[in-house]
Amino acid sequence: VRVKEESEVIEGEVVEIEIERYNENDMNKNNSGKIGKMILKTTEMETLYDLGSKMIETLQKENINAGDVICIDKGTGKITKIGKSFARSKDYDAMDPNTNFVQCPEGELQKRKEVVHTVTLHDIDVINSRTQGFLALFSGDTGEIKNEIREHIDMKINEWQEDEKAEIVPGVLFIDEVHMLDIECFSYLNRALESEQSPIVIMATNRG
Repeated sequence: VRVKEESEVIEGEVVEIEIERYNENDMNKNNSGKIGKMILKTTEMETLYDLGSKMIETLQKENINAGDVICIDKGTGKITKIGKSFARSKDYDAMDPNTNFVQCPEGELQKRKEVVHTVTLHDIDVINSRTQGFLALFSGDTGEIKNEIREHIDMKINEWQEDEKAEIVPGVLFIDEVHMLDIECFSYLNRALESEQSPIVIMATNRG
């Protein structure tokens, strides 16, 4: 399932990042009192932003420097490095061959942008079926998922499709050694394949 949503982002080229000093009050609370400022620009405007310790930590983790074109999701605080500005390309004597050079963004710094998330129906079922559903995806301990939950998810996906917020992309289910399945398994698969959201099923066997 491709789920579309609009989020408010700040997108621009980093002109300067300045880490100013340590804030003693914050230092006493969490031992990380860095504060600073960052200047972002587009082709039409330039704005100064104040930075807190968490934002500074994220910028350092993502290795963001002057000349980078970045996108900040205002809702989550996630920072994505889009690439390096073409205008700064002459400032570097040697560059990684995989470096992505992009143009400086146009228009306003703050804008609404459509973001597409790709997830499987099974992932959505697991997350909604258990209290620790998100963690269960990583542990593999998904357990039994009730039909009521699957039906509720199917209804919600249909609503999203009608509102053009989601798009169903059929997957592929490959079943090897299919001769090991009994009549009940084939009966279940036959019913499942009647659904509009069912994947393409490929079966293989080495029995003649």
